[in-house]
Amino acid sequence: MAMMEARKSLDWITLVLAICLFISPWVIGFTAAMVPAWNAWIVGVLLGALALATLSVFAEWEEWVSVVLGLWLIVSPWLLHFAADTHVMATHVVLGVLVVAASAWAVWDFRHPHAHA
Repeated sequence: MAMMEARKSLDWITLVLAICLFISPWVIGFTAAMVPAWNAWIVGVLLGALALATLSVFAEWEEWVSVVLGLWLIVSPWLLHFAADTHVMATHVVLGVLVVAASAWAVWDFRHPHAHA
């Protein structure tokens, strides 16, 4: 039961990160920069939906999709050509690293259930 609660807390963390990503264009002030703003909104909604789905019923594939979305956040400033704006780039990279860490940790916990015993 403790492992399930730990996994749920990681999903709550992912949900909070998704919300932070979604509101980042307004908070940091890059709503006028359409490419990074839409990237933040779309990935934020996808991460939030995955986190909510995983909170209701855990599925390992949802965590893997979150890892991929986190990796996308890390590389998207360069692939979408907005890396020159350091605040926007740092927001995407930092949130991407945190999403990858939380989701990878949830997958690791799922695959190694006796690691906490």
